[in-house]
Amino acid sequence: MIPIKKPSSPSHNNNNNNNPNPPLLPLITHPSSITTNIIVINNSTTLINSHWETMRRKPGTTLLISLLSILLFSLFTLHLSRNAVSTFQHLHQHHTNLNIRENHVLVVLHNNTKNNNNNNIVNEFSHQSRHVSSINYKHIFSTVSVLLPDWEILVIVNPNTVLSEYDDFNCLFRTDEMTPARFSGVLPYTNRTTFKCYLPHKVRRKRIFTQPMLVTGTSEEDETQNQSPAPELIRWNFMVYESFSTENDVVLFAKGVNHRQGYDRPPTELNCVFQIGDGIRTAVTSSVQEVFRCPHPDPFDLDSNSRIGVSLEIIAENIVVPSVAYYTPRPNFKPKPNYVAVHEFGPEVHLLAQPKYFLCACTMVYNVAKFLREWVLYHSKVGVENFILYDNGSNDDLEGIIKELNEEGYNITTLFWIWPKTQEAGFSHSILYSKSMNLCTWTMYVDVDEFMYSPSWGNIGNENFHSKNDLPSLKSMLPREHGKNEHGIKGKIGQVSMRCLEFGPSGQRQHPIEGVTQGYTCRRKFEQRHKSIVLIEAVDRSLWNVIHHFMVNEKDGFRAMQLSPEEGLVNHYKYQAWDEFKGKFRRRVSAYVVDWRQNENPHSKDRTPGLGFEAVEPNDWTQRFCEVRDQRLKLLTRKWFGSFTQNGFSMAWQTS
Repeated sequence: MIPIKKPSSPSHNNNNNNNPNPPLLPLITHPSSITTNIIVINNSTTLINSHWETMRRKPGTTLLISLLSILLFSLFTLHLSRNAVSTFQHLHQHHTNLNIRENHVLVVLHNNTKNNNNNNIVNEFSHQSRHVSSINYKHIFSTVSVLLPDWEILVIVNPNTVLSEYDDFNCLFRTDEMTPARFSGVLPYTNRTTFKCYLPHKVRRKRIFTQPMLVTGTSEEDETQNQSPAPELIRWNFMVYESFSTENDVVLFAKGVNHRQGYDRPPTELNCVFQIGDGIRTAVTSSVQEVFRCPHPDPFDLDSNSRIGVSLEIIAENIVVPSVAYYTPRPNFKPKPNYVAVHEFGPEVHLLAQPKYFLCACTMVYNVAKFLREWVLYHSKVGVENFILYDNGSNDDLEGIIKELNEEGYNITTLFWIWPKTQEAGFSHSILYSKSMNLCTWTMYVDVDEFMYSPSWGNIGNENFHSKNDLPSLKSMLPREHGKNEHGIKGKIGQVSMRCLEFGPSGQRQHPIEGVTQGYTCRRKFEQRHKSIVLIEAVDRSLWNVIHHFMVNEKDGFRAMQLSPEEGLVNHYKYQAWDEFKGKFRRRVSAYVVDWRQNENPHSKDRTPGLGFEAVEPNDWTQRFCEVRDQRLKLLTRKWFGSFTQNGFSMAWQTS
């Protein structure tokens, strides 16, 4: 693990069991600032408390007292050795020769000796095992763990580990306490299985949170387990969590390096560090939000037989950020050129590898199973051909609903994206994902409670719907070619935005069985913000985005365009029935939006007006945010998706 300065703030030193969130990671201090004495014996490092180090025999002490003192010292040292080594040994491994083993994530910390670039501290997230009373466990797995909000622990099992679906998994802590480990999902690209468990209340009072072991049931055999120390838990707010390799560079996703929106570290202050030998470094070329880009390492330095960990180095502070990410070598895939498009566009050939779908939709989801069918059926009707969902750790029946929809012919791809408060990074990742798969020309970024449409569609009669191609479509709002478009704007349009209308509870006390488009019909008067459809190739190299819109590459002549309210709108069913709405208090997915439970930024537009910081239903909640009755999309969807059955009128997405 990376050395972490022990916090001095009262919130961390005096943890309260009633605190809903673990303390966040403090500033990092280089290990040279920690005053612990080290004795090296036979190339092994033993840490001795400074009190014992400074003890000296006084002149005139008798031989008997000396022998007794030595005996007592030996016994006491033996008793304390386990705790001393467990607590501190992972902080000090200077000049220790550690072999880089397959399936272990390594991070490299540059030595404090500035004139010696070859001296490094190598910290390994290795297999964890220790003596546990007289209890023996059937299996102990090699893992690395991250402390999440709400005292949850994410346990990531090392690649190529064989797991049985019939075993009961548990997290075993140094206090010999265990909590159930629940399957969470499989990380894409590295195919690593993850589990979640809770940090026990007793452990929360400790100053240092160590990583648990993932274990299964007890064994009758007398197994001997070694006593290697457990590394400290990685904190979710300071870590490298994902890596993506493009043809030209490596993209890392990290929290805690750029602390605030708009205040990004210059790329010159950072390096990418690859787990090759003593650590191969390449200079960071872009540092924006949680996204960092750097060149690939020299392919001649790569070892094809081992997995390569990757992280970020903060040069001035001699710190390498804790990492759970692996490096993937440069991909060999190149899209085949579209020769018809090459002939039409000429030098703009970089736009011309024709993607599989013209219009996709991308969003980040958490427990949206009951809403997804309506959202998918509606947007498929208006031109969306493919859906990309970043699953932020759902534990409802989302997987089952997606399976049903795929079997019905809808194209839905799910990427397991477990990292908290990383919506912007997830959307940046989706641009890279779409390019790598040659998937989408345009992608719409809206949430599952948001529906795009044009008010003009209500004027189209049923007699015009002779075939699927006759249906009104979001595609008609997008330019098909560069130059002067149907809106009269010259230049290359790289993004089309629409204003949002925010709907209130509309008298509903529970989720309307006919769907959100039917049940919520009263909204606030004025438009709030906007959502966008972006041309994938127009997105700026930095991948900067906020509130569902991106920075486009102006150097290549791209520009954004906003539609008028008559041309396009987004119905945002934001303030729903209370039981549905209060679920948003769990956490906000945006990296730069404060959780509603935190007593901060009370006047932010991201907060619900007049609600405060607790999920307590106001007496007049059902009637709030109702300034204008708006049934335009309700009537339109009833016409397209409604029908009379023997049980009465029903919408196509209703399941009961």
